[in-house]
Amino acid sequence: MASTLSDRELVARCRAGDQQAWNELVERFSRYVYAISVQAFRLSETDAEDVFQEVFARAYQHLDKLRDDAAVRPWLAQLTRRLCIDRLRAAARELPVADEELIAGSEETLALLDEALTVHEALAATPEHCREILDRFFARDESYKTIGEALDLPAGTIASRISRCLGRLRELLEGRSDPNRPSGVR
Repeated sequence: MASTLSDRELVARCRAGDQQAWNELVERFSRYVYAISVQAFRLSETDAEDVFQEVFARAYQHLDKLRDDAAVRPWLAQLTRRLCIDRLRAAARELPVADEELIAGSEETLALLDEALTVHEALAATPEHCREILDRFFARDESYKTIGEALDLPAGTIASRISRCLGRLRELLEGRSDPNRPSGVR
């Protein structure tokens, strides 16, 4: 149901008290929030889980303060950053670290995470056969021959399929500028 909703529509339903929409919002952004905590700020698993819980608790309490419903992803990212920095400050009381040092390394990682999430979401919107072939070629680093054998296709066909699937992925990524598109398209 909600996975086809844009971020704006999803937030509107959450504000209206739709529990299923809230569950979808948490599902849509859970890996993103957790990745910011672990990859950008290098929090321990325990601290990252605490930040995760706090982000969504605060989001639930303050969703009405979000000025642009379509901007829920950057709003959650900013909330996550603030809570991660608070967590690091608390842990660093024995070893003081400047705020600039905390933020400096995280910004580049956050940009990479944001980009990876966008590609992941676009890939999820491609047909299953495209996800399969692109995953095998790019993520698993399988050869044309290996992919062809696994999919029962001639190895020569694999290159054209990869090309067509990448074209479809490109179209989806170029369409990402539409603010009414869901950021968690599945």
